[in-house]
Amino acid sequence: MIVLEWLTPDAVDNTLPELASLLIDAVESGASIGYTLPYNPADIESYWQGVATAVRAGHKWLVIARLGDGTLVGTAQIEPAGKANGRHRAEVQKVIVTSRLRKHGIGTKLMHAVEDFARTQGRTLLLLDTRANDAGERLYTACGWTKFGVVPEYAYSPDGSIEGTAFYYKHLT
Repeated sequence: MIVLEWLTPDAVDNTLPELASLLIDAVESGASIGYTLPYNPADIESYWQGVATAVRAGHKWLVIARLGDGTLVGTAQIEPAGKANGRHRAEVQKVIVTSRLRKHGIGTKLMHAVEDFARTQGRTLLLLDTRANDAGERLYTACGWTKFGVVPEYAYSPDGSIEGTAFYYKHLT
């Protein structure tokens, strides 16, 4: 059983060590989510502290997925556009599922939760990016997202290779 929870600012602070472990697992298993090997644990801790600050300020929303026993197994974020002309849109970020449970539907549950929550916040357009030709593309396509382009040699992967990034959007109805 997977339980999803939108974290309050206090809950984010209490979850920081688990979130850091999840991100480390993702990087070590090859996920291209902003870090390369070798990573600096202090950078990962600092990243999650920044997320906690953004959640406290209302500049980001964070959902987590836990197993029935309480084990954190996934997360996703929504960052609403900050400009007045973008109040209808947001960016989905850091959709992460623990490497041992990928392809078990957790990513799909997170994506549906992100979309549903964005609707409640008045967001009608979501955007995201992912490494081109990666498992993330299969997930987003299966969830009804539309690819609108690929930028070659956009970002480094954890192994140090530079790869393209695919960009997606979804209109929420």
